[in-house]
Amino acid sequence: MAERSSPEYRHQLTLRDVSEASGVSEMTVSRVLRNRGEVSDKTREKVLLAARQLGYVPNKIAGALASNRVNLVGVIIPSLSNMVFPEVMMGISKVFDDTPLQPVVGVTDYLPEKEEKVIFEMLSWRPSGLIVAGLEHTDAARRMMEAAGVPIVEIMDVDGPAVDSAVGISHTRAGRETAKEILKRGYRKIGFLGTKMPLDHRARKRFEGFEAVLRESGLSLEAEEYYSGGSALAKGREMTANILKTNKDLDFLYYSNDMIGAGGLLYCLEAGIDVPGKLGLAGFNGVDLIDGLPRKLATMDSCRVEIGKAAAQIIASEAEGKRDATAEKRIEISPIFAPGDTLRAAT
Repeated sequence: MAERSSPEYRHQLTLRDVSEASGVSEMTVSRVLRNRGEVSDKTREKVLLAARQLGYVPNKIAGALASNRVNLVGVIIPSLSNMVFPEVMMGISKVFDDTPLQPVVGVTDYLPEKEEKVIFEMLSWRPSGLIVAGLEHTDAARRMMEAAGVPIVEIMDVDGPAVDSAVGISHTRAGRETAKEILKRGYRKIGFLGTKMPLDHRARKRFEGFEAVLRESGLSLEAEEYYSGGSALAKGREMTANILKTNKDLDFLYYSNDMIGAGGLLYCLEAGIDVPGKLGLAGFNGVDLIDGLPRKLATMDSCRVEIGKAAAQIIASEAEGKRDATAEKRIEISPIFAPGDTLRAAT
């Protein structure tokens, strides 16, 4: 078996290469590439053209050693398969596109110990800030963020104390508002379908808010169906079939997210169930998927792009030294309820 040879790499470009190609000093090249100091427009264009033609990329680590910071922002989210977080990232990117900052993503799979490890690795690079989904962390993770010396923005949720800043919706309020919308349309025999919630704190808070309004109205959930793992249309179909098979008098199904709600809606339509007359349905998140359904699922828009933008703006303002010390540390965005086609008219 032939011995594998080590790959041959091309010479790594340096400031000297750009200097020689542009015909200006290394010091001037450095000033242009770092956007520091007085340099004529003609010289600047010459240096940038040479760097582009060579394919030169500046060594940011060297600059970071001097400033103790890199232009990276850690963004820590629980899932890449969840349709919610790409829209959050879209909002973050829209703000950072106009700055030198770049987001770097870490995924926790909703596991506190994994989140702790990701936070440790992110902070070891001395980023310009950290954006973290949720308010619940291990004690060690919280201590690391408190001692980081950079802006920390916890996103998606404002129901609880934040390490630094928090941007999101109140999930307790979202659950309460959804319950009120359902009740004022005359539904009373309500079933809940959702994820097992020990580690999905935001789903738990919505559920608690929803149940609280039912109790205040003298009602309780008639049936509950839970799943573990990722959300999917097939899972929504399966859960809906199960809960309706054993609870034939239900007149409403509240899903913890739109993905399983969409699966439930498709099952009901295929089974010939009168939606919303005999059975009402509602989900949560307001994902684009529901726009392509035969009927539009009632839902609550969790304002994901807006959350991403607001969080990124806090980091960008701090990085530029423009954030007011008296600026609000808790930014609550109001979720928007959309009745769609799966709720009766309000009575």
